Amino acid sequence: MKYIIFRQKMKSFPIFSVREIEKQFPGFDRRRLIEWQKIGYIQKVRNRYYCFTDQLIEKQYLFYVANQIYCPSYVSLETAFAHYGFIPEGVFQTISCSSLKSQRFETPRGTFVYRHLKRMMFFGYRLVPWRQYHFALAEPEKALIDYLYLNPDVRGVEDIEALRWNIFSINEQVDRKKLNAYEMYIASPALSKRLLLLKELLDVKA
Repeated sequence: MKYIIFRQKMKSFPIFSVREIEKQFPGFDRRRLIEWQKIGYIQKVRNRYYCFTDQLIEKQYLFYVANQIYCPSYVSLETAFAHYGFIPEGVFQTISCSSLKSQRFETPRGTFVYRHLKRMMFFGYRLVPWRQYHFALAEPEKALIDYLYLNPDVRGVEDIEALRWNIFSINEQVDRKKLNAYEMYIASPALSKRLLLLKELLDVKA
């Protein structure tokens, strides 16, 4: 197969799997992937996932890739905080939650980190449109819950203050009713204690 034919057919895919290639080209010779990597036309992101080397790397692209290469997952935690303006600095890796085991991938497209959550915790994300695709991103309320659930070392208000969260931005974007509803659904006493600390801080800075 000629690369130009492959490119024309696959150029709309931000990232493509071997399965997607074989849907488009039944009987595809996978040796072409090795050849095109050597030439520099494509890059392997992780096993069985590839992209074109001239693909623009932007935030939405990284969120989409994060969803695709480890599924099911949704972008959350510090990456979601940076997206919503809850923390002052950028995050130099894309962090997600997954019902699969915790994982980390160092790729040519960036670093992708996944934190394990129980299956019953796999909710509270929205599907955000991007081009003709979409990616899963934690709602502001769920990103905070995910963080407090996964970080038992948060024991006092001072621990939350040390995180340098933008409390004013959190107050503006977080729906308290939704936060409380999610807390009741999860029904974790340990999480509720940490959420109480956050709510007290939010009330003080409101």
